[in-house]
Amino acid sequence: MYEIFGEMDSAEEINAAASGLKNEGDKENLYKLAEENGIDSSFVDMYLDGTMENLCCDAATAALGKIDVEAAELKPVEIIAEWVEYIKTLCGDDEKFAEAVRRKGKSLKGCIGSLLCWSFKARYKVDKDIIKAAGINNASVDMGIPGMGTAKKLIKEYYLGKGGTGK
Repeated sequence: MYEIFGEMDSAEEINAAASGLKNEGDKENLYKLAEENGIDSSFVDMYLDGTMENLCCDAATAALGKIDVEAAELKPVEIIAEWVEYIKTLCGDDEKFAEAVRRKGKSLKGCIGSLLCWSFKARYKVDKDIIKAAGINNASVDMGIPGMGTAKKLIKEYYLGKGGTGK
């Protein structure tokens, strides 16, 4: 995923790398840097022609790019896709959260993994009448999917730390 430039820790780090590439006249790698970080190639065009001062405008742009790159590899569906959309919304709404998402070592797979871990620990037996109504006979079924309130709390804790405040 980050084969050429490595995982970047912030919008500032992306901008610094972009500045160096621009100063060297290395347009090819500037486009590769953008692609690797989920930044649209039109941003590179605007950066090169001077319309934009930096390749990556802010923490939200950097975080959303990272999420997009990771989601393209993960290919989330159903509830996981909903969790990803919630993470994207938080990135746009909360600069501290966006900065935390961009940090090295934090990943969409790690976040989803923490939700899965919670799910396994919180499993419960499904009522036999529900199992029967589902047309499943002679089976024991366990469930443990977090509700959105719990999922939101776990997502914030993963990226920001206990309590979801970054402290």
